[in-house]
Amino acid sequence: MLKNPRADIKTIYSAAISAVDPATALQSRLKRHKNVLSLQDDHNRTLELNLNNYAHIFIVGTGKATAAMAGATEKILGKHLSTGCITVKKGYTEKLTKTEIIEAGHPLPDKHSQTGAKKIIRLLSTAGDKDLVISLISGGGSALLTLPAPPLTLKQVQSVSSLLMECGATIHEINGVRKHLSRIKGGRLAQMASPATVVNIMISDVVGDNPDIIASGPFMPDESTFADALETIEKYHLTDKVPGPVLTRLTAGTRGDIAETPKKNAPAFQKTVNVTIASNRIALKAAKRAAERIGYQAIILSSLFEGDTKDLAFFHSRIALEVHPAADPVPPPACIISGGETTVQVKGNGLGGRNMEFALHSAVFIDGYDKITVASIGTDGTDGPTDAAGAVADGLTLKRAREMALSPEAYIKKNDSYHFFKKLNDLIITGPTNTNVMDIRIMLIH
Repeated sequence: MLKNPRADIKTIYSAAISAVDPATALQSRLKRHKNVLSLQDDHNRTLELNLNNYAHIFIVGTGKATAAMAGATEKILGKHLSTGCITVKKGYTEKLTKTEIIEAGHPLPDKHSQTGAKKIIRLLSTAGDKDLVISLISGGGSALLTLPAPPLTLKQVQSVSSLLMECGATIHEINGVRKHLSRIKGGRLAQMASPATVVNIMISDVVGDNPDIIASGPFMPDESTFADALETIEKYHLTDKVPGPVLTRLTAGTRGDIAETPKKNAPAFQKTVNVTIASNRIALKAAKRAAERIGYQAIILSSLFEGDTKDLAFFHSRIALEVHPAADPVPPPACIISGGETTVQVKGNGLGGRNMEFALHSAVFIDGYDKITVASIGTDGTDGPTDAAGAVADGLTLKRAREMALSPEAYIKKNDSYHFFKKLNDLIITGPTNTNVMDIRIMLIH
């Protein structure tokens, strides 16, 4: 029997985070030998660019992992880099030499998100046919780089984002709406960078790694439409809740009165190369290897989980319970790993995030089973608007809570998982990881 499941969870999670370190991932794909920059694409082909052919080389980008990506890129390019500008989440920064960092708001955009967008637009407006733009995109970029399409205001865009997140919309749906309220998302930055050559390097934080969803795909052809965005608003019964100008824009776009986001055949993408250097799947594989090294029989369920947090917690708990006595899908000591990103329908006014919610619901479903320990953790180090990355629970969590006169049902009703686990000293706090590849769930059964 393994002695310390909580310590083992930390070891497993740490290995997963190390595997998706932005600088390491980027340096494994982007290299320079003298004046030649080589890039390994997603099909293991190598693209070579002679840096002497470019008058200027710029770095632009946005996301929680982008500062670390920019640091690695600056080291690779050296004297060849002209200048740059990126936006990152507050606290997710590094010391850079030629690239300006603007710290902005997340999960809701703020005025700094707009400031960064305007500076990047000004930078791209100077890019010509003989210039190279290196775009560094990672999760969180949708909020961190925001510029509403006129006459929309930041406050109106914030309102729509809040409504969509609170009703449990998926990131695909949320970003599909964001693209059609924006001057820069959904491939519009690629249009602004044209006719320069663009190398677009991404770290995926979306289920399925669809590149046009990552940070709302500012340099990617957009597969969604105004009609899709309007359908999302209607699906979640938000027609009477979103600001009037938002509904007016989406309706006008659906009629064809406003130009669509650029699609894959647009001229802007003829000189654009896109690569994805890190993902949730890579992190899960590293977690599995770490679990096996310390003695667990490990299995990865999937990196594609999405949907309601409570439903996913119930599903995972049933699998954990099957290990005893059936030794299925693996025998104990077992480590069951999954990824993806769930959603929470916020009905209370408490504090929490999808990972802490998952742990709290799991605590209910495994109550009394003292051989099971469950953790759900955000790879970015932040779960919702909190300082926690997630939480850990086991079969004795509710017993301990009730001894402290804590009602799990009351905390669930209030969506206050943060304070529930804080009182139990079961929050997982890592600080900013400077990466972001969705969530990791780890279940240990001994």
